[in-house]
Amino acid sequence: MYAIIKSGSKQYRVAEGDVIHVELLNAQEKNIDFTDILFSFDGKEHRLGAPSGFVVTGEILGETVGPKIRSAKYKKRKRQRKLIGHRQHYSKVKIMKIGKAK
Repeated sequence: MYAIIKSGSKQYRVAEGDVIHVELLNAQEKNIDFTDILFSFDGKEHRLGAPSGFVVTGEILGETVGPKIRSAKYKKRKRQRKLIGHRQHYSKVKIMKIGKAK
């Protein structure tokens, strides 16, 4: 069984037991429910759109940072150079259950 969920502005294909990195979640609890489900398939039937009463449950394992991305700014004949670095923060989530809500 797998599902396609939306977290933040990105979509993720998840199955039970998967570990995914999503944009930083400001959740205080260890467990999180993803209710914005776009598609699910259980081997026999598929559900398209937001199926009612369907939820993907995950456990937050921690926070990580992505690779360093560097961008440069340069102006010719002006001796002006600027190098900017950025590291995106992510939450590490393990998918525990895909199915009907309690």
